[in-house]
Amino acid sequence: MDRKTHMDAFGAGSLIAFALLLAFNQVVVKVANAGLQPAFFAGLRSVGAVVCVWAWLWWRGIPLHFPKGALGAGIIAGVFFAAEFLLLFIALDLTTVARSGIMFYSMPLWMAVIAHFVLPDDRVTPTKALGLLLALGGVAVALFGRGAGGGGSFWGDLAALGGAIGWAVTALMAKASPLRHARPEVQLWIQVLVSGPILILAAPLFGPLIRDLQPIHLWALAFQIVVVVSAGFIFWLWLLSIYPASGVASFSFLSPVFSVLLGWLILGEEIRLEIVVALVLVAAGILLINRPPKKA
Repeated sequence: MDRKTHMDAFGAGSLIAFALLLAFNQVVVKVANAGLQPAFFAGLRSVGAVVCVWAWLWWRGIPLHFPKGALGAGIIAGVFFAAEFLLLFIALDLTTVARSGIMFYSMPLWMAVIAHFVLPDDRVTPTKALGLLLALGGVAVALFGRGAGGGGSFWGDLAALGGAIGWAVTALMAKASPLRHARPEVQLWIQVLVSGPILILAAPLFGPLIRDLQPIHLWALAFQIVVVVSAGFIFWLWLLSIYPASGVASFSFLSPVFSVLLGWLILGEEIRLEIVVALVLVAAGILLINRPPKKA
């Protein structure tokens, strides 16, 4: 498919579906944590994804080529990739899907802040600044506005927030380091290759590796490996190669919305007032942060 200069119906529908997949992914992790210890689960997912992404590269005839400096940058990105998902999976073991979704999908907020200092052409504009304030306010409401019986835990919310910052660093590594010269599929492969052993080795520090393992937990692991990490991320990278980056990023506000709704619909989580307020602020902030500047 040729590159597009604007978002069309296929692109919009695909990005809505991907945002829904990311939200459903949090429900899957929450369920699977009952059978597999979170760090071990994340490690198995990365190890399995190494095989799936390599099979994709082989099938498409894409060489595992790293331009100068990209391999070292890829290893560093893989370390942050491991930290990102270690924190996210632990967060979903401790807090609700709704709270984790709001915290984790606040990533554009932290990416915009970091990019302001490391990317000369990506400064904070007045519109972005307003978006940052709104999103930061939403995060604060979710983190500190915990009423009686609000569910989850402060440390779980904080872990999800740490995962969002790790995600922002990983994304900026792919954008601002020599890793940007490697193909997106190769970037994903080196990140899962590095993160898998790190997570597997770290897993014993967080308790027994196997909990009450049932067939549904193994199906959840397979879903994570094949659908989310391999097919899902590659499909998203493909969309990013076709549609304008600002258009693709603008749909990211849907993931926290879907996370809250699916947590309520599937897991029966209570949607409290502070969750609604936090969700509105974060979603509005993400929209403003990703809003393309007006052309002169």
